[in-house]
Amino acid sequence: MEHKKDNADPAGKSTATAAGETVSKTVATENPRPAHAVIDEPDDRVPEPAHPVRNKLREYRIENMMSKAEMARKAGLSVLTVARIEKGYDCRMDTKRKLLKALGLKLADRRKVFEDE
Repeated sequence: MEHKKDNADPAGKSTATAAGETVSKTVATENPRPAHAVIDEPDDRVPEPAHPVRNKLREYRIENMMSKAEMARKAGLSVLTVARIEKGYDCRMDTKRKLLKALGLKLADRRKVFEDE
């Protein structure tokens, strides 16, 4: 014998239909972060590297009043990649070139940003 649920779930997440199917409802939750871009926010998703590479990418990005998202967009990279490099992870030459161009710097200025060169 089948039992049909015809009342809404107390949490408001699912409802039974006349045919006995359960339909899920989407519950809106508040976003803990504001919708506007933040110039500098800690990124807890990126762990500290074992052997950090010294660079001044974060300082140059903040000096140019750019968020990580804006920097990533201009460079054609992901926000996570920018966060990793700022934390001290190494990256490819092509990535460094993209970041320098996004900052409006010349390739000859690479030693100002990336100290390991």
